[in-house]
Amino acid sequence: MTLKQRLSSHLNELYSAFTSARGREVGLFLLFLGISYIFWLLLTLNNEMQRDVDVPVAIYNVPDSVTVLSDIPASIKVSLRDKGSVFLRNKLSGTKTLRIDWPEYVGNTPDNTFRITKVELAARMRENFAQSTQIQSLSPDSLRLNYTTAPGIRVPVLLDADMTAAPGFIINGPITMSADSVTMYAVQGLPSRIKSVKTQAVSRSNLSDTTHIVIRLMPIEGVKVVPSTITLTVPVEPLISRKQMAMVNVKNVPANMGLLTFPSSVEVSYLIPMSDYNSEPFAVKAYVDYADVAKARTGKLPVVLSLLPQNYKNVSVEPDSVEYIVERHN
Repeated sequence: MTLKQRLSSHLNELYSAFTSARGREVGLFLLFLGISYIFWLLLTLNNEMQRDVDVPVAIYNVPDSVTVLSDIPASIKVSLRDKGSVFLRNKLSGTKTLRIDWPEYVGNTPDNTFRITKVELAARMRENFAQSTQIQSLSPDSLRLNYTTAPGIRVPVLLDADMTAAPGFIINGPITMSADSVTMYAVQGLPSRIKSVKTQAVSRSNLSDTTHIVIRLMPIEGVKVVPSTITLTVPVEPLISRKQMAMVNVKNVPANMGLLTFPSSVEVSYLIPMSDYNSEPFAVKAYVDYADVAKARTGKLPVVLSLLPQNYKNVSVEPDSVEYIVERHN
């Protein structure tokens, strides 16, 4: 059967379904349902109702020499009352941004304050809506922003972090920050007592992969910090098992004495970060102490390893003690 024939067959089936007694009943039901919905919608849109709307705020014409210290609200929540039809038109046209001209509201007072009173803000907000719309409330209902024209001062960032890797993993390398210093601003210049800024305390455990964490800096009253957040990078790698042989050396042997160990070498096992697996192995040294001969009770001396790099984990030696023979030299 061709596509045209199949399409014609489906159309015939639909026509038969709609023209049947059952199909006519369903069609009438849907018709009356649609009419009822239209009447309900008309009645609803003609009724008064209250809605909360978030109006975006944009402040423009801010001089380059000005740094705003207070947080500028991204939007103002406005509680409105009007007919549903007005709200529908507003929704279809979109909410206008409240544009505020900086020089218009900056006073000549020495306190470096940008102010918009409750009355002024309500008046500006009415411009964004129809004349019939009543503004019930604003949040915030006024704006007060502190600012400065003083230059910023760079100060170092002090990290307060506690990071631990999961079993079988290691933090391989330093924890880095996206910025090791920030710029601080204050109305009358930065107080001399402020020499640095700390991050908020952050703690993570069981890390099994390199982790990036955004943390905020500790707030300081009357001071703006730029940037206010930094990103930590915690380099985490899996640990890989590796083994190597180490010769057993004897220390503290008197000049006229000698000591032979059996075996003469031991196997050292440890875990290292995956990125270091193909690197040249560290020259591990194993020792026995001649002074332990006097204390030996089993005919064996304990094997002690030299200091190892910090990234060598779970170090073990096999065997951990060796047999020995003491020789006297003429």
